[in-house]
Amino acid sequence: MRARTATLIVCVAAAGAVAAVLALGGGKQESAARAAAPAVPGEPRVTVISPRNGARQSSRAVVVKVDVHDFQLAPRQFGREPQLGQGHIRFSLNRVPDCVDPVKLQRALDSPLGHERLVGASFDFAEYSGPNGLLAERIGTAGGYSPATRPEIYYHDLLPGFYRLVITLAQNDGSTTPFHAVTNFQILPRPGHGPKPCGPGKVPSAKAAAFG
Repeated sequence: MRARTATLIVCVAAAGAVAAVLALGGGKQESAARAAAPAVPGEPRVTVISPRNGARQSSRAVVVKVDVHDFQLAPRQFGREPQLGQGHIRFSLNRVPDCVDPVKLQRALDSPLGHERLVGASFDFAEYSGPNGLLAERIGTAGGYSPATRPEIYYHDLLPGFYRLVITLAQNDGSTTPFHAVTNFQILPRPGHGPKPCGPGKVPSAKAAAFG
């Protein structure tokens, strides 16, 4: 047990620097970080199957599917004490504001963590994330993230626009781990129903969203 704990500590320490760059970052920064720090054998990781980064679709519903590696999803342990190498998933979906203040955007781009770069309205409520949203309401995380004990989630009734989805592996008690993935996608408007032009001094969300 001590050996496994020590191994996990080493893995977490190795991933810490990568997590600092990936957390809420986007596009080219994420690609460069992944290239610079290949996965450590035996280290937990999550990869996105759908929607792929940069996906564009007309449907207002999104089926999110991920692959989880070297980490056990444990539905029966949800909300209980943390156990090594097991837990659940935190899905966090936010819509990019239609118009962005370029000064605020540049400040976010210059930040090592990319804070607020693509943060907007949350869609982690029962009306959008269904049963997972109901579970979020039960544990008090609605509007923050939708918990899941399976490697998938279904979002519906999404508004047209750009979205950013962060998928994080969490321990049984909900506390986060450094292991996560990020994907960006767009819900296309109906023909002739595009977004209104931005006011003076603002840039459209298309320029703020980084698809890399």
